[in-house]
Amino acid sequence: MSSSTPDLSPIAEALADAAAAVALHYFRTPLDIITKADESPVTLADRAAETAMREILGARVPADGIYGEEHGPERLDAERIWVLDPIDGTRSFITGSPLWGTLIGVLQGERVVLGVIDMPVLKERWIGQAGQGATRDGQPVRVSGCTEVAKARIVTTSPDIFAPADWQAFDRLSRQCAMRRFGGDCYGYAQLAGGTIDLVVETGLQPYDCLGPAGLIEAAGGVITDWQGQPLGLKSDGKVIAAATPELHRQAMAVLAA
Repeated sequence: MSSSTPDLSPIAEALADAAAAVALHYFRTPLDIITKADESPVTLADRAAETAMREILGARVPADGIYGEEHGPERLDAERIWVLDPIDGTRSFITGSPLWGTLIGVLQGERVVLGVIDMPVLKERWIGQAGQGATRDGQPVRVSGCTEVAKARIVTTSPDIFAPADWQAFDRLSRQCAMRRFGGDCYGYAQLAGGTIDLVVETGLQPYDCLGPAGLIEAAGGVITDWQGQPLGLKSDGKVIAAATPELHRQAMAVLAA
């Protein structure tokens, strides 16, 4: 790792530890559910977990920017921006499912240089850093070598996330795949990084939903873009396609666009 690219994983792990401690305290307990402007549920756990993460960043890297789901943006003109989703999969969280996680992405300029998917209930921590590869609980992981849609295992969170035209595109693609699965929220991206899923296709995502996964998947050797093949960033349109290989990515994009 060059001197100009510091190892950010210790800070990221501290953030994940803090978010997990707060979230697990609230998990499977009675919660006050609040409906946000976009009609997604938010809980006290989300907000408290992000507050804990922001306190660490304020103490350790006070000049860095923050783009968080619950408490908004700060210093987006900074060279480095931490993109935080303290509880991705809030609906899973409030229904007692273990498949929710904490997402952390780091943008350096406009490039994602680090991504974390932390699964507190499963006790799995997936970390990818540019030039350093990806790990699950410290053990190296890598995407599969799948290059053909017909052999691919594809996952998305729910049919409900798609507008009608986008659903038609996803349905067309997924029915050409070897297997399709629903559910899992952010865990689908971890499965892709670990080689057990080959494609993830979703819409309606915010930067804090996809930039952490992007950093992990790219470090694990995969490809993740919007549906037009453009890199993900703070201004992306929310449509995401992640694939194990460039060949599979190209094929899947072509089917989506057909």
